[in-house]
Formats: sequence, structure tokens, C-alpha cells
Amino acid sequence: MDDGNFLGSERARIENQVILDELERKKKARNMAVPTDDNRVKARLREIGEPITLFGERAADRRDRLIYVLSQINAARGEDAAMDEDSSSESEDEVSPAQPSSIAQQEEFYSLGSLELLEARRRLAEYSLPRAQNRVAQQRIDAKMNLGKIIDIRKKVFAEVKRYGNLGSQIGDERPISQVRFSPDNKMLATGSWSGCVKLWNVPACTPIQTLRGHGDRVGGVAWHPQATLSQSADGVNLVSGASDNCVNFWSLNSDAPLSVLKGHQDRVCKVAFHPSGNYVGSASFDTTWRLWDVATTKELLLQEGHSKEVYAIEFQDDGALAASGGLDAIGRVWDIRTGRTAMVLDGHVESIFSISFSPNGYQIATGAGDDTIRIWDMRSLKALYTIPAHLSNVSDVRFFHADKSTDTSEFYTEDEWRFRSGLYFASAGYDGLVKLWSADDWQLLRTLATDAGKVMSVDLTSDAQLLASGTYNRNFQLFAPEDLPI
Repeated sequence: MDDGNFLGSERARIENQVILDELERKKKARNMAVPTDDNRVKARLREIGEPITLFGERAADRRDRLIYVLSQINAARGEDAAMDEDSSSESEDEVSPAQPSSIAQQEEFYSLGSLELLEARRRLAEYSLPRAQNRVAQQRIDAKMNLGKIIDIRKKVFAEVKRYGNLGSQIGDERPISQVRFSPDNKMLATGSWSGCVKLWNVPACTPIQTLRGHGDRVGGVAWHPQATLSQSADGVNLVSGASDNCVNFWSLNSDAPLSVLKGHQDRVCKVAFHPSGNYVGSASFDTTWRLWDVATTKELLLQEGHSKEVYAIEFQDDGALAASGGLDAIGRVWDIRTGRTAMVLDGHVESIFSISFSPNGYQIATGAGDDTIRIWDMRSLKALYTIPAHLSNVSDVRFFHADKSTDTSEFYTEDEWRFRSGLYFASAGYDGLVKLWSADDWQLLRTLATDAGKVMSVDLTSDAQLLASGTYNRNFQLFAPEDLPI
């Protein structure tokens, strides 16, 4: 007699198959090439008989709906093709129908660039190729370093990192501090705030220097010119900021009004970054694009699509050949800005990417996301190396330590030891109220620093290894320093 076990097992098998089919459909959907231009998305929806827009639907949601519908159509056609194959095997006299072509054809989308962009790409290639050649040549020399010496340097550096302690706290603004960044000479700290102000502070004294007013809404990103406070004139462009007023502002150190206001983004500007040459600026925006600007002419050179949702983070590689963008679609992309092609897709996070940082070694990238993890990516193997369960809430910022080659450390470090220290550790900030320091070779936690806030929104390290700063949601910024160190 049938006691029902067979029916139960058959039902479980069918349910498992449905789940597997849905996972396979989602996997194929992620690999579909779907236009990012909203007008083309609407045209494609009209073509397949779907409403071109739904009530309250945004452009990013509309594109996601197109991907879902196309994946459903492809799945249905796959089933029909299988049924046709079965029926044709029963009757050899029947003519088998022609296989339908793929709805979402794999294609690359191009748009015509300007002559200014062409010239900029040439200059970027001329700038980056010698730097990459020198970096690789030095890495080949460093690869021959004695293992015992490497271990000694690691112990020495990590012992210092583990002694980081709280140096002080300062109320930075009337609203949350969205980003903190040290100047290239490590003597000033720039803070961007939701009040719309950018402020400059002396460090470690934490005394105010200047307030830069020009944005009409929340400042999301701040970045220093690579030669600001070093060789760049105080009257020239020393600082850039982006805000929710859709503008990118250039600032000097001699005026509290912006030198230039760059308009072009159609929505909130989040993070901004200077190219290492200092000639270009990248800006990430909620309009699903990131843009490249010429500092000298203040012209927009490139409007780069490629994300299905808002772009939140932007960063340049030290060589100057690559840019990395991260979006609220949980995808990161590495771009070769000399050609405009995608060099690598960072697909692995399950929540929005909020921060990206290139390692000084040139081939590793750290991304911090809303899934509370940091992922380490290797561009040589085109895959994720390691996933760090870093914080208990959003990872808002990630920053590798970049050693300043001009810093005089001869009393404590040899030149080889100081160079090897660059990129040996990195810092992260989380909405769990913590700042953490991690080793960058085995990805282990070195030090946890508590702040006086529930959310840490940004973190940065000086290039002389003296200070660490964090900006928090409760309007404060904190300074940390290695305790009892002679340097």
C-alpha cells in the first residue's frame, strides 16, 4: 500500500526543481546585456508588449523589470525548444522549427567621444605607462627580498598599528560628517558635512582654518589635489567636493568661495576623486553615471554609464591607468580610462557598494558594502581573493595605507622597509561605530578603535603613518595615533 511517502518525496523533488530553475534564471539574467539608456529600455519594453513605465517606477527599477521579463521569456523559450526537440524525435517527417535568436544579444554599447577626450586618453596613457613599468620593475626587486627580513618588517609595522589609540575628538559641524581626508603634507584635515560646508582643520591640534561655502545641499565627497600643500599654488585648484545639489566644486586655499562650479550631473553627487596626475577629477552620482572632468578647462570629458543603479564610489589607481566605480546595484567596475573599456567586473557583494580603495601594489582592490563585508579583489586573476566579515553594519569607507616616499624615516626605517610598509595594512569604517585596522597580506584584524558615535561614515590615514581620522554621524571627527611612538 502507498503510505504517502512516495507522494511526499515527489512533491519535494518538484519544489526543489522549481527553486533550482529560478536560481538558474537569475544567474542568466545577471549576464544579460541590457541597455542602460532609459529611452532604449522603454523602447525594448514596448517592443515585447510590456508597459513602458509603472506608477512611481524609476529608471533603475524599469531596467530591472526589463531584465526580469527578458529572463522569463528566455526561460519559456528554452522549455518550448526542449518540447519541440522531443516531438521532432517522435516524427522524423516533421520539420523542426528554427531556433529563436537570443532576446538579449551580447553587445557592447559605444557613444561618440569628443576630441578633448581622445587627447586626454593619450595623455593618460603617456602618464600611466612609465609609472606602471617602474612599479612592476620595483616589485620584481622586492620579490627577491629575504623572507626573514619581510617577517621582521611585518612584526615591526603591525606592532605599531596595534598601538593606535584615541588622540582626541572635535565637533566638526552642525550636521553629520560625511567624509574626512588628510592633505598631502599631513598637516590639514578636510571634512565634508551634510550642512553643505567643507571645513579645513589643523592637525593634530584640531583648530579650524577655513570654512568653504558654495554647496546648497549635503556634501558627499571631498578630495585633495595630489600636489596640494606641496608644490601646487594655493591660488590654484587644491580641493574638490561633490554634493546633493548635483554640483562638483573646485576650491583654492585662499578663498572660501569655489573657483569653479561644474554642472552636468542630473542627481546627487556622492564621492569624488582626483586622478594621480592632478589633471582630472572623477565624480560618482545618483544619476547612475560617473563622469571625468578636466581640471584646467573645467569641461566634462566623459559621461560613463555601466551601472543599473546609483553610482556611489569612485577611485583611481596610483598608476593612473584605471578607475574603479561602485554602485548601489552591488556591482563594482574597473575601467581602463585610456580606452574606455571595462577591465574587470566586481560581482560578489549582495548589497550596495559604498567604498573602493586601490592597493599601492596596483593590482588589488578593497570594496566595502552594505552587506557588512569587505571584499579583496585581484585584477591578475579577475576574481575575489577574500571576503572579510568586517563590521556589524554597513562598511562605509575603506582606505589602504599609502606611504609617502618623501617622508624622512631614516632614523627608524630603511628605504626598503618604508616602501614595503606601503599597502601592508588598511583601515575600515562601519555603521557599528567602529574603526578597524587590517593586515593586507593575510587579512587579519589588527586593531579595533571605538568612536563616540553610532555610525562612522569615513576614515583616512596620513601618508607618514602618524594619524588616523574618522568622521561620524553625530557631527564629530576623531583623531587616533600610535601610542608611545617616537615618530
